[in-house]
Amino acid sequence: MPDLRWDDVRNFFDPDLMGALPDVSVADTTVEAWQAVFELIRSSGWTWEYSEGGIAGPLPSAVDVFARPADAETVELRVWPVPEVLAIFRPGSADEIDFDVDLRELQGQGGVDVLCGFLVAIGRRLGKPVLMTAEGDWGNPVLGFDPAADRVVLMADPLGVQLSSAAGGDS
Repeated sequence: MPDLRWDDVRNFFDPDLMGALPDVSVADTTVEAWQAVFELIRSSGWTWEYSEGGIAGPLPSAVDVFARPADAETVELRVWPVPEVLAIFRPGSADEIDFDVDLRELQGQGGVDVLCGFLVAIGRRLGKPVLMTAEGDWGNPVLGFDPAADRVVLMADPLGVQLSSAAGGDS
């Protein structure tokens, strides 16, 4: 049985309501947590691409990523849990893991299942909640992996979703 049903959560997957690129995050992390995510990505069979300043290269250790100078080129880790779905990690701080997903790639029950599976994999590996908020709305998670429940759960009422300010300007 799926963690969430499309009919119940379709508003949380509407780019016009949530912004096309909702924010997904894991709070209170460390370099070791980032390393655990890097190892998950390497071992999962997911396609990935690491780049610094837009130049692709091998995925270094998290210690090396966070040891770079503050003015170093921007780092991006692009991960495709399935060929049609992209998550973009931007390791900027060791104390939070955050990434974007594109809701336009996550439509229907199949998209919900892919996102839930991805959040569960990360949350289980870290033993921490993985929360999704509307684009730019960091304080109000709408759904996420709950370690106590060991599944993705709703954290807000999908029928109560209001138009995201980010959705109006960034879509």
